[in-house]
Amino acid sequence: MFNKYITICLLCIATACKTQNQVEGTTNDKMIATTPKADFTLAFGSCNKQNETNLLWDDILNTKPDVWVWGGDNIYADTDNMKRLRTMYAKQNAVEGYQKLKSEVPVIGTWDHDDYGLNDGGVDFDKKKESQQEFLDFMDVGKNDPRRTQEGVYAAHTYNTPKGSIKILVLDTRYFRTDLTIDTETKKRTIPNDYGVGTILGATQWNWLTEELRNSKADFNILVSSIQILSNEHGFETWGNFPHEVDKLEKLIVDSKAKGVIVLSGDRHISEFSKTEIAGVDYPLVDFTSSGLTHTYTKFNGEPNPFRVGDVVFTKSFGLIKFNFKTKEAQMQMIGNNLKVMGELHQTY
Repeated sequence: MFNKYITICLLCIATACKTQNQVEGTTNDKMIATTPKADFTLAFGSCNKQNETNLLWDDILNTKPDVWVWGGDNIYADTDNMKRLRTMYAKQNAVEGYQKLKSEVPVIGTWDHDDYGLNDGGVDFDKKKESQQEFLDFMDVGKNDPRRTQEGVYAAHTYNTPKGSIKILVLDTRYFRTDLTIDTETKKRTIPNDYGVGTILGATQWNWLTEELRNSKADFNILVSSIQILSNEHGFETWGNFPHEVDKLEKLIVDSKAKGVIVLSGDRHISEFSKTEIAGVDYPLVDFTSSGLTHTYTKFNGEPNPFRVGDVVFTKSFGLIKFNFKTKEAQMQMIGNNLKVMGELHQTY
């Protein structure tokens, strides 16, 4: 399954003639998903209302991914009633397109606030332990899996292929996240905490992530964060509300010498690429935001993001990354209905 490429009709794309490092933020509704030979294909998405039709399940399946990664808000529940939460998960599991995907593709992922149970919720949510078990049931996690007894849904998944390996580190940005600082002076919801105040991952998860990255031999290391890490000026939830946590992560990437670290994020109901250079790392850190699957911020009219590459996409889409271990390339695409490419970025590591 790993040594394959997606059998979709190819179109010649002019931007493919740019440097192999970047095809930055191309947006073209008429483009069809391109198909260079891929050694491993990852598809991911977030913001999926179980009561609305998701037109993308067949497109996701047609890209023949080696794994599907939920990025959070996999259902919209916002409840502390576990019976109601279980019913909503069951409704999503009954969706025919999703059932077909699950029958053919491994499914992993994390949660965000709407499936966690409390809007913008964090460490103080009083039903987080119970909600965790419902989430793990939805993800078909075995009863003997360590996640059944640990606090938080974070987990490591390694995929070995004859040509290379991918490690996917699924983070939990809810269970341990401390209070946000509310913005009382502008129309934004939040402002960054005082430097050093609060945490997103909590001490135990930070220790786990540190060991996973330091000991990783993988060619690519994928960090799945339900909220954006780089974009930090929009006033919604972001790692930027805890700037010291961003600094800590960047330092960890440097110190660990982990290869090919890429961030996947969701939550925002828009899709975009963000990128930054980190001193001491010989490749840029890309934060690929893909959101949403059933609904988007259709009235989007701009917001600051000093790290943005290309255009913001506010059409329903999912994220796709095709990895080539020989060339160390990751081809990242935002894919809409009927396999239309809404945005694209190539990066060599």
